[in-house]
Amino acid sequence: MRRSSNYSNSSSNNSKKDSSKLSSKMESPKLQTRTTTSTFPPPHKTQLPMRYQTQLYQNPNSAKSSAAASSPFCRKNVLIIIFILLSFLFVSIYLISLARRLQSSHAVQLLSEKGYGIVIDAGSSGSRIHVFEYTRGHISAAVDLVGLESATLRKKPGLSSFADNPPLAGDSLKELLEFATQKVPKKEQSKTRVYLMATSGLRRLDENVREALLTSCRDVLRASKFLFHDKWVSVISGREKGIYAWVSANYALGTLHSDPLQTTGIIELGRASTQVTFVPEVPPPPSFKHTLELGGKTFVLYSYSFLNYGQEAAWDSLLESVLTGSATAMVTQETEEGVVIHPCTPQGYRWSVEEGQHHAVSISTGTHSPVSSILSQGNFSECRSAAYSLLQKDRDACTYPKCAIGSAFVPELRGNFFATGNCYYTSEFFKLPATTSLAEIVDAGQHYCGQDWTQIQEEHKGAEEKELIKYCFSTAYIVALLHDSLGIGMADERVKFTNKVHDVPLDWALGALIVRLNEDVEQSSPVWWMFTVLVLKGLFLVALLGIGILAIWFVARCRRPQLTTIYDLEKGRYITTASRGR
Repeated sequence: MRRSSNYSNSSSNNSKKDSSKLSSKMESPKLQTRTTTSTFPPPHKTQLPMRYQTQLYQNPNSAKSSAAASSPFCRKNVLIIIFILLSFLFVSIYLISLARRLQSSHAVQLLSEKGYGIVIDAGSSGSRIHVFEYTRGHISAAVDLVGLESATLRKKPGLSSFADNPPLAGDSLKELLEFATQKVPKKEQSKTRVYLMATSGLRRLDENVREALLTSCRDVLRASKFLFHDKWVSVISGREKGIYAWVSANYALGTLHSDPLQTTGIIELGRASTQVTFVPEVPPPPSFKHTLELGGKTFVLYSYSFLNYGQEAAWDSLLESVLTGSATAMVTQETEEGVVIHPCTPQGYRWSVEEGQHHAVSISTGTHSPVSSILSQGNFSECRSAAYSLLQKDRDACTYPKCAIGSAFVPELRGNFFATGNCYYTSEFFKLPATTSLAEIVDAGQHYCGQDWTQIQEEHKGAEEKELIKYCFSTAYIVALLHDSLGIGMADERVKFTNKVHDVPLDWALGALIVRLNEDVEQSSPVWWMFTVLVLKGLFLVALLGIGILAIWFVARCRRPQLTTIYDLEKGRYITTASRGR
């Protein structure tokens, strides 16, 4: 009985348990809480529809971790971008500097930092050699001369004196070349260029004689230890001298790389001619215009050489006008028949009969009266009037609205000027500063012209007589040239009387070397050098484009929304959410 009872109880308990389980199963949907923390597993991502399989599948709690993980990713990439940009900056600077260095070089001999150049100035009275030592820079496409030093030696006579025996002209250069070999280191001699430029002395000779003299010079220079080509021997014009002098002045001032209107002009009073060169406000007529390409800059210059308007040529012209009587009209004092007055020589100076007869014979007009003697009557005002008349000779042939000197056009002077050549030598003789005004030149000239010749000789012992006699005329001629003809004010401070700037001589030979080196660089640049420069510039552009694309990609990567697909148990469907990296 007990067993049966137990069995009955056991069966009853089992039936209750089964009914409890069944009831639990039947009522479980109603008891399930709607919470996102349910352990009910969503389908595996492979069970997602095709449109979801390409997206990131996470559980609901993974959205926060994804957004949190994206922030360090972006911060890390920002550091990478900064590093790449800095690397690109340094590489770009290196490529640019390398390209410019290659562009400024044209041959192996121009690659070393220090260089030497030789210019022989073959003038009418002698030949002067200039040995320049310089350091090459890389500021421009051309050779940039800095840290200049020079050494010079002059030897007389000039090449034109060998017109009857041309082979001796070349021999006269040997002593000058020996001087150069002592100044240029032996290892640099084969790379040192030597130029010979002849001036007015050879221009006046017959073409065949001139070419024979130049050939003799070429033979000697070709056999020297220096680098030489036949075309480096030439005869230059007065206009070229003026341009070279302008280059020398502005190189010394450091204005060759600045605005052309900030450059300084040159007024060079030479022996046979006067050169005027500067950058005008408006380009001049073609006959007076010269375009100079130098150091990546273009300079439109007014440049003209006034032949026969140099100091020595004007002095001879004045004596001729005195002997023909054309200058006597400006002299108020009456003289005896056969006696003419020279207004530009100090009182008491006695002209030799031979000198008067020599000039009388050279006069082409033949209309002058026989001259028995020349009376020196120093008078600055009359001398200045006579000088101005010389400067205005041939003005009737002027075809321009205004001709300042002779029949040649001169635009209005603009900017500052250096008065060089005999302008400087005259001011130096009177111990006037470089900043002297024309009014001070007038005072010095009036005092000098009014002195007696014996007094002048006493005050300037040791000076050559042929030079002392001309200073009355030179002061008057300078004032007539600069003020009466070119229109520079008597108190104008923009003109400086000097032949040196910052210890650099204002010699046209220096400008000639700078221009010739610049021309040689541009003309003889090998094609493969230019190709290399273009390749480097191309690499720079490719690197710039690449770094730009990379930076844009990283920024877009950080800003792109992070997509998350989750299964919402409450709604019974998949939901795609987006989170943006920070």
